[in-house]
Amino acid sequence: MKSIFNFFLPTILLIVLFQLEGNSQTVQSQIKNLSESADVILTGKVIDQKSQWNHDQTRISTQSTIKVDEYLKGNNIDKSIIVTTPGGEVGEVGELYTHMPRFSSDEDVLLFVKKDKKDMSYKVLNGEDGKLTLYKDKKTGEIITSFNKKISVLKKEIKNYVEKQ
Repeated sequence: MKSIFNFFLPTILLIVLFQLEGNSQTVQSQIKNLSESADVILTGKVIDQKSQWNHDQTRISTQSTIKVDEYLKGNNIDKSIIVTTPGGEVGEVGELYTHMPRFSSDEDVLLFVKKDKKDMSYKVLNGEDGKLTLYKDKKTGEIITSFNKKISVLKKEIKNYVEKQ
């Protein structure tokens, strides 16, 4: 029994290490693709949210106002930006979409957004993948992303991808 355990333990450890490395590469690839595809990349804070029906009252959307701290790509003029996402609550009716970002009041975020050609509104690129929540690390005091990466490092990577376009 012990020899079987000694055989499988290193194999299991290798699989776990490759899985962790693969996830890191996936996030890296995802950030690269988002950086290249986004019209605007920014960091900021959610300061307001309003949900409303569309013109024929068949769908609800939410407009979240983001006070911009820094533009990493695009715009560079506006001090705030309004991002439209499907879903929300109007009165007693709520509508929820899977894999779409949801915002909270006073939430710090990093957003990859695209301007909609039809109505010229800003939408989060690739659904929930285009929104990263930012947190303050309690041990170091540094700002980190929802996947535990320092924002300073991530900003450098994003700016590097943007410059190469």
